[in-house]
Amino acid sequence: VQLQASGGGLVQAGGSLRLSCAASRSIGTINVMGWYRQAPEKQGEYVALVLRGGSTNYADSMKARFTISRDNTKNTVFLQMNSLKPEDTAVYYCFADVFGPRLWGQGTQVTVSS
Repeated sequence: VQLQASGGGLVQAGGSLRLSCAASRSIGTINVMGWYRQAPEKQGEYVALVLRGGSTNYADSMKARFTISRDNTKNTVFLQMNSLKPEDTAVYYCFADVFGPRLWGQGTQVTVSS
């Protein structure tokens, strides 16, 4: 399966963005999908994940502002990001845990201006 992330862009602090991660085939059998982010000169950071049944998990610093969801009919995982802060600036990567190594999308840039 291939993953295509989109929805990034430039937004002012306090604004919102919705990221999408479209899979090349059905995600109905994919147990775990989620997002990481990579800020310049920082280590990669876990953002959130959603299980096949819809259960979600978030990094503590983002759970109040971000919402992850999946639409199996569209083969897409979404990340709704609200109340964005300059420190949210990063490249956001979606991932999927299928059999074998974790699969990654190509990333989408999110830039939050102060």
